[in-house]
Amino acid sequence: MTKISALGAGSWGSVLASMLADNGHEVALYAHRQVIADEINQDHTNLHYMKDWTLNPSVWASTDMGQVLKDCDVILFAVPTSAIRSVAKAVRQVLDENGRQPYLVSATKGIESGTKKLVLQIFKDEIYPDGFDKMIVLSGPSHAENTAQKDLTAITLASTSLDNAAKMQKIFSNDYVRFYTSNDPIGVQVGGAVKNVIAIAAGILAGLGYGDNAKAALMTRGLAEITRLGVAFGGQPWTFSGQSGIGDLIVTCTSVNSRNWRCGYHLGQGKPLDEVLANMGQVVEGATTVKAVYEICDKYSLDMPISASIYKVLYEGAKIDDEIKLMMSRQLGPEIRI
Repeated sequence: MTKISALGAGSWGSVLASMLADNGHEVALYAHRQVIADEINQDHTNLHYMKDWTLNPSVWASTDMGQVLKDCDVILFAVPTSAIRSVAKAVRQVLDENGRQPYLVSATKGIESGTKKLVLQIFKDEIYPDGFDKMIVLSGPSHAENTAQKDLTAITLASTSLDNAAKMQKIFSNDYVRFYTSNDPIGVQVGGAVKNVIAIAAGILAGLGYGDNAKAALMTRGLAEITRLGVAFGGQPWTFSGQSGIGDLIVTCTSVNSRNWRCGYHLGQGKPLDEVLANMGQVVEGATTVKAVYEICDKYSLDMPISASIYKVLYEGAKIDDEIKLMMSRQLGPEIRI
């Protein structure tokens, strides 16, 4: 049995914690609020995030990070990108006190605003300066709601150490979620982060009433942007043809379960961003990630018109219809550029 500490009691953190408990592991779940920890411990539910669903009753929750991390072999991070650095600092403090060096698995999908760093780079800053091989990123086409219902799912675990990715593969896999390994954590992280930006665009088009042609065009050109940025970061181009690239893009751009898609849908129907975000109930990662993406594109002169337009709509007051016209009237050129 492996002792796993899951940080983040939102929908994805709760579902992964329950799944790992189903796999026979001891799982402790860190919750930011006592009311959520109490509900999980007493009723084995988390109704604020997941309706009509029950966690594996062996999962226990606490707001005491030291208690949650005690004797752990693996730490699973499922917190918003905006909180990942502060949580990582707190983890480092606990690990310094207990002397353990667990594996770090990130299920967080985003790029830190300001530093423009990926999650594993933040772990390197704050937790393991010399232990990059013990860091693994988890990403792929999956919604918490579907995984909770044991829908058949495929996800990627990526690390600079394929041996460590394989160790996590055995711990996480079961008869309804199949995990694959990758040695490209950079590409997997970029795919998981930037697809949220494209999903906002997909939601906007749906909210405006556009159909399948527009959706397919957006996703295809969106994948080109994700690949362009991922390669600039140092990722492998073929990674974006896999689960954390095209797979995650498909599920996030086509499902009402996607918070990013729902955010875009409401924007397309004319609702202001502040109102949309206030009513969402959970973090919309794409709305933050697009800031970092826009700054990276500007700094390195990367051609990412969809991402740039989403940034301008969200933060510069650009009109959606004007941005669509600008994109459709851009200089004509070849589809594939080397």
